[in-house]
Amino acid sequence: MLGRMTTNAEEPQTRPRRRTPAGAAVLREDVTEAIRAAVFEELAAVGYARMSIEGIARRAGVGKTAVYRRWKSKLHLVLDVVSALAVMGLPTPDTGSLEGDLRLLYEVTSRALRHPVASQIIPDLQAEAARNPEMAEAVQKTLREGQEGVALKILLAAEQRGEIRAGFDSELALDLIAGPLYWRSVVIRSPKPPKEYLAVLTRATAQALRAL
Repeated sequence: MLGRMTTNAEEPQTRPRRRTPAGAAVLREDVTEAIRAAVFEELAAVGYARMSIEGIARRAGVGKTAVYRRWKSKLHLVLDVVSALAVMGLPTPDTGSLEGDLRLLYEVTSRALRHPVASQIIPDLQAEAARNPEMAEAVQKTLREGQEGVALKILLAAEQRGEIRAGFDSELALDLIAGPLYWRSVVIRSPKPPKEYLAVLTRATAQALRAL
């Protein structure tokens, strides 16, 4: 099974130890993915403050050295996972209209934010960021780059089609797109929105963007 490798050469525990080979051949992709999966699980189970490299390695079924070969610290490991979470499943919509693109983005983002792991991890990282300036800067940068990269493509395509005015306020536009679902899912932690909610939100956001 995935994630049952261990120790220096990342060989199964039943085999004798060998000299660690040099180069990228050591970094087996299945081991890397097992570690990433373990980080999600460990964050959801104990939170960032109590999470340790030892706990991650134990959950992934690898040695600590396998983790440290890939990431130099707990912070760097978590930020790598957060970066993946920020763009997890997000498409680059190309429906041919602003409302169509927004609706697709909202549907996928809403599902991602309601995922049991994401709904636990994101508030915990935000709480940790309030206490840790380095974490705050890194999490903000990672999440903004992931989310805004997709939203900005939607806005630029709408600008080219003439659906929103040229030279729009990009910061305000990105806030209008990203804010509502984040508020509902992460801040007040509402349950799944009513069926019509995303359709109404899409129309309202598109109208607001046209008014910028």
